[in-house]
Amino acid sequence: MSAVDTTKTDVAELSYEQARDELVRVVNELEQGSSSLEESLALWERGEALAKRCEEWLLGAKARLDAARGATQE
Repeated sequence: MSAVDTTKTDVAELSYEQARDELVRVVNELEQGSSSLEESLALWERGEALAKRCEEWLLGAKARLDAARGATQE
């Protein structure tokens, strides 16, 4: 785990691993059900942003792999 407090970090600045790890923490906290409605909504919004960031990283990685495969087939 990183020493950086990612809960206040802009999601766009997170690495895939940081976003994924924080998303796991957010989901766990939501599943506990001990947060207030306002806290739960904030967690949900953060989780949605984190999931989108992870998807961006994965799509970028897939594009790089596809490009590398295309370059080796030429």
